[in-house]
Amino acid sequence: MMPISVAPMPAAAPPQREAVRHGSVNCSSCAMRNVCMPCGMSEEDFARLDELILTSRKVRRGEVLYRTGDPFQSIYAIKAGSFKTVVTLRDGREQITGFHIVGEPLGMDGICNEQHTCDAIALEDSVLCIIPFRVLESLCRELRPMQRHVHRLMSGEIIRESGLMMLLGSMCAEERVSAFLLNISQRLQARRFSGTEFNLRMTREEMGSFLGLKLETVSRMLSKFQKEKLIDVQGKLIRILDADGLRRV
Repeated sequence: MMPISVAPMPAAAPPQREAVRHGSVNCSSCAMRNVCMPCGMSEEDFARLDELILTSRKVRRGEVLYRTGDPFQSIYAIKAGSFKTVVTLRDGREQITGFHIVGEPLGMDGICNEQHTCDAIALEDSVLCIIPFRVLESLCRELRPMQRHVHRLMSGEIIRESGLMMLLGSMCAEERVSAFLLNISQRLQARRFSGTEFNLRMTREEMGSFLGLKLETVSRMLSKFQKEKLIDVQGKLIRILDADGLRRV
């Protein structure tokens, strides 16, 4: 299964870069360190991270972390919450290009041209660890596990983009919704959350924007899967009853 990057978009205030709420970061004692950091890091390596990654940021639901065209400065690790990434098409329509959950990175779109190519908006109240890219480059030179980890993250972005093209170009509506649910499930399991019962933080309309489907089609597919006893749907709560059946869709 390809990695797919756990209501109409509200008008968001411009990001407040000078007045953001910051807190301290301590990678060595963080409960998420084995989720967002690479394997093979020693305690000394984590102590080095503690010296360099010093800040976190709280972002409220609907707030913008960065906008298209903003200068690229940092990579963000989602410590709590979730985000969507959005691009504006030439005709003014908005297209959701990804959903990002706990333990996943944000901001890598800005590496190529040193400016961001999408808007990143919080789907719920969230907390991010801020990793200045110049610091990350330095860490990669010093810590081989970190270098490999960043290479994997970049490779994952390439795979995500190609997966999205396949999803939108070759799958029918049933396959798109099934693939989406299974992918969210797998990503949550990889981060030690339940992969069979979870809340979808995005709306049906946001799902449709990402999957290239109308709101009514998304709702119809979810109802169809529920009638076939593949899933149980209670509002945003999804219970996967038959994962193999979803894979056969």
